[in-house]
Parts: sequence; structure tokens; C-alpha cells
Amino acid sequence: MPKDLNENICEARVFEHVYNTHSIDVHNFLYYKYGEQFNPKDKVQDAFIKLWDNCKKVTLSKAKSFLLTVASNMVLNDIKHRKVVLNHQKNVPKSHTNETPEFILEHEEFFQRYKKVLESLSEEQRVAFLLNKVEGKKHKEIADLLGVTKKVVEYRIYSAFGILKKELEGFKIK
Repeated sequence: MPKDLNENICEARVFEHVYNTHSIDVHNFLYYKYGEQFNPKDKVQDAFIKLWDNCKKVTLSKAKSFLLTVASNMVLNDIKHRKVVLNHQKNVPKSHTNETPEFILEHEEFFQRYKKVLESLSEEQRVAFLLNKVEGKKHKEIADLLGVTKKVVEYRIYSAFGILKKELEGFKIK
């Protein structure tokens, strides 16, 4: 290496010299150790980008070691990523549930009965009940929204709940 090049890798001439000197060695190291499937040319370029990003921290004497370590770590990270992808592809999502056909049928029938009973409620009861139980609104919010008192809203919700409980056996709600 010529004597006029000082130790600062951040200078373009020094960096170019490091690239010309070590790029083939780093490529060959990756190629022989890991093979072509991990794109050693790309990893070499990425390693030199890392070197440029850290040029103030790496001395000229440690540049080759830095490049080999960074490039090797990039390939190892790529291998780990491929393993994760492969394991993910092996796990086939469940196409079934633990629910029996009878349970699914009962659930659907109950839902149909629930919808029918909801339709049979008066509009005031249905609106107050659904705002409270489905949308999670508080009684005071519903009262403000509908323009009635909180007591009226409570009466509508609890009367709707009573009808649902009477018409649907096993009806419970939180």
C-alpha cells in the first residue's frame, strides 16, 4: 500500500484501495464457505456499505477482519431467516375446529332464534339494548343520544333483556 494513504478509511482513495484489495477475498471466502445460493456478491457489497457507515470506527489494519465478520454474519442471518420461513411453511394452518357439527348447528339455530326475538322487540327496546350490549355504550350516553332520561333507557334495556331471557332458554349476557 502506498505511503501517502493514511489510516482514515473515510477518505475515498483509501476506501477504494480497501475495496480493490479485499473484495475478491471476501467474495471467495463467502462462496467457498456457504456456496452461491446465499448471493456472496450481494453480501460483499452490503459488507462494504457497513464498512463505509463505520469507517471512523474501523482502522485500516482491521478492515479485512471487519469485512469478513460482517459478511459472514449477514449470511448466517440469511440462513436463520430461511429456517424460520421453512418452519413457517411446514406449519399448515388448521382447516378444522374442535366444534362438533351438532354444536355448529345448535349455534346457528340459536342465532336465528335470537335474531327473530330481537326483531319482535319494540324499536325503542331493540335500539337501547343493542347500543348497550353490542356497542358497549353506557346508559347515560344512550339517554343523551336518544333524548330520553337514563331511567327510560334502563327500563328499555331491562325489559328487552327480560323478553330475550323468556323466549330463549339459556340466554345469558354480560
